[in-house]
Amino acid sequence: MKRIGVLTSGGDAPGMNAAIRAVVRYGIYHDMEVYGIRRGYEGLIDGDIERLYRRSVGDIMQRGGTILKTARSAHFQTPEGMEKGFATIKDLKIEDLVVIGGNGSLTGAKILAERHGVNVIGIPGTIDNDLGYTDYTIGYDTALNTVLDAITRIRDTSSAHERTTVIEVMGRECGDIALYAGVAGGAECVLLPEFDTDLEAVCKKVTEGVTSGKLHNIIIKAEGVPVDSHELVHTLADRTGRDVKLVVLSYLQRGGSPTYRDRILATECGMKAIDLIRHGETGKAIGEVDGRIIAVDLDDALKAERGFDLDMYKAVDILSM
Repeated sequence: MKRIGVLTSGGDAPGMNAAIRAVVRYGIYHDMEVYGIRRGYEGLIDGDIERLYRRSVGDIMQRGGTILKTARSAHFQTPEGMEKGFATIKDLKIEDLVVIGGNGSLTGAKILAERHGVNVIGIPGTIDNDLGYTDYTIGYDTALNTVLDAITRIRDTSSAHERTTVIEVMGRECGDIALYAGVAGGAECVLLPEFDTDLEAVCKKVTEGVTSGKLHNIIIKAEGVPVDSHELVHTLADRTGRDVKLVVLSYLQRGGSPTYRDRILATECGMKAIDLIRHGETGKAIGEVDGRIIAVDLDDALKAERGFDLDMYKAVDILSM
């Protein structure tokens, strides 16, 4: 009977549990033993592993976070740490490893495969949607809806007090959350890591909005924008004379029950991982392109550049007039 391992690594993302559930139950259906590795690569090093059964993953699909826990392992990035992780895989006779995580997690899987010949399959679990080979990552849709709900609530109080509000959202290198939440939430300005920030243009937009009779202004800023959020607030207040507040959504974006879209994407990715393992495929990253679940070489997946919707970015300015 084939033995496989599954772990979640890096930042947690809503839908990870649905992916774990699919890997476990679909794997067992195909006569595999499935082992859950706690706390990502750190648990692999420490041997913090248990065999999972159908009931082990009962009632988890609707839960955020990950039942296997997660961590960012600096130790695994060292040759000694990776060697210990590989020793655990050998000791338990694990033949294939399913890694659910973002860019750093999949990079770790790729290096483990290259150095030690481990059969790895990657599933994209990150709210940032920053993996270029797939249209969507697990957790992105839920995070986007969480931010949109926050914008709606903040808009109410901003309107009541006639103020400008800067909302900082996650996205160090990819501004997808900021961009699409900004468009759907009717923001006046969206500041993204993909573009230089023109503070003069932002101040002008706020002033023009006030002059035209707007009761409030919403500005969405991705955390990766190289402008300090507090400095941005002070600059806006000084140059526009407005009452400006800062709301940092932070880890609020990571939590909550996953949306339908994230549950289905995670489930399909988990099942695809098992099918690849069944057919002897390895070194693959699973994703979604044009509504289809696909698998590409892990190396190509990590090299893929993230596209950017320039028209949607321009639409923010046009639609907020």
